[in-house]
Amino acid sequence: MLASAVAFWAGNFVIARAFRDDLPPVSLNVWRWLVALAFLLPLSGAELLRHRALLLRHAALILALGATGVAAFHTFVYLALTSTTVITAVLLASTVPVVIPVLSWLIFRDRITRAQAIGTVVSLLGAFVVIVRGDPSAILSLGLDPGALWMAAAVPMWSLYSVLLKAVPKTVPPRSLLLATTIAGLVLLLPIYAWRLAEGERMVISAGSVSAILYLGAFASVLAFLFWIRGVAAVGPTRAGMFVHLMPLFGAILSFTFLGETLARYHLVGAVLVVSGLVLASRGRARG
Repeated sequence: MLASAVAFWAGNFVIARAFRDDLPPVSLNVWRWLVALAFLLPLSGAELLRHRALLLRHAALILALGATGVAAFHTFVYLALTSTTVITAVLLASTVPVVIPVLSWLIFRDRITRAQAIGTVVSLLGAFVVIVRGDPSAILSLGLDPGALWMAAAVPMWSLYSVLLKAVPKTVPPRSLLLATTIAGLVLLLPIYAWRLAEGERMVISAGSVSAILYLGAFASVLAFLFWIRGVAAVGPTRAGMFVHLMPLFGAILSFTFLGETLARYHLVGAVLVVSGLVLASRGRARG
């Protein structure tokens, strides 16, 4: 389920990049989750009502999950993909597994081993290489990749979402949790969407854009999130985060096939550093 979730999310990156001129970031995220809501209400509406007392007791946690996993993360990803490649975005997304232990330590005081700490530094160095496109002097000239910076901001949002799932009581059914989280995220997104509409933001409606939104709502939202929630509940956020290692592989295959993207030298250097850091962090977890 975790691997399938990552594959669906890789498709999310490719679709957002392919339709970046037709589907603005905030609009895309709102309609994606409105479609997901349309799927979830018939499936989980009654179940949500039965568990409303339990969910209301954890309203702050549900709101935090909606803010990080629904509203912020995907909006940031879509903003990133308006100006950067899928390959860059998925490489940066693959640093999630080394950010999760840091946040888990900050919030729950989970132990971090020396190998995890070193792995985190090495992986983040790889992310830095990607952001500056292999040229550290880009910092001085402000020649940074703006899309990569948005993606760098998205990574801690997803990491925090995954860590917070650990605090959800096991008595909360996954579908009810996803429905409640979707509603919370939309409550936060809709005022921003109204503002963007007032500013003149519009989607281009076509068979392709409608199909893209339906895919994102059904597969990248409902199925992927249910799979991820169940996976995190089964193996914990840190082990689940390791499945994000598959994101660059899936993303590269899809972007090569459908978008014709190619690897730059700095992508390869960044990938080596990110993967090296992930391997170090993985060994640290195994020994710890």
